Amino acid sequence: MTIGQQKLERKKSSFRLLRKMSRSRDGAAAIEFAILAVPYFLIVFAIIETFVAFAAEQLITNAVNNMSRELRTGMITANMNRPTDKDRTEFRRAFCDEISILIRCSEAEIANPEKLYLDVRSFPEFKDIPNVIPRASNAAFADIDPSSFGYAPGGPQSINIMRAYYRWQITTDLVRPFITTIRPQDGSMPTDFLILATTAFRNENYP
Repeated sequence: MTIGQQKLERKKSSFRLLRKMSRSRDGAAAIEFAILAVPYFLIVFAIIETFVAFAAEQLITNAVNNMSRELRTGMITANMNRPTDKDRTEFRRAFCDEISILIRCSEAEIANPEKLYLDVRSFPEFKDIPNVIPRASNAAFADIDPSSFGYAPGGPQSINIMRAYYRWQITTDLVRPFITTIRPQDGSMPTDFLILATTAFRNENYP
């Protein structure tokens, strides 16, 4: 066999090997799964995290409704020298019990809020009740400003507002830009979805 024929035969062998490899399906499923696994699981985690965040929002809303009902009916009072009186810390602890199925409050959180903020106050008229979220600045997605929050519910027939704010931390990077509603002032990655629940009511004329 001449040198030219040997080269030609080697080329044919290489071609046959490449053609055989291109037809082989061994390991194809594993390679395809490896390529698609990352975006697939990112989407799955994003769906789960979005669902849990909105479930937490509903939980906070239910807690606000339940606690405001107890204020409205006189089952919880403040500074009235009654067995039903609760101070700020006791009220926050009772609220945390309402949401404990999904959100746990430490004793440090109950004493000094960093994630859960409660605002319970009375007003002379319904028109005096604030209807905006207090924010640290006018910037879009600015952080909340809790300096005006207080705990001073009124007595019988008083007009009250109860608001709850909770910083729900988002961990999946894929959904952070879309559902986080608080942006850090230093420009760092946003992490918090601000849960807000509010209700206004007039207390019953309980004895």
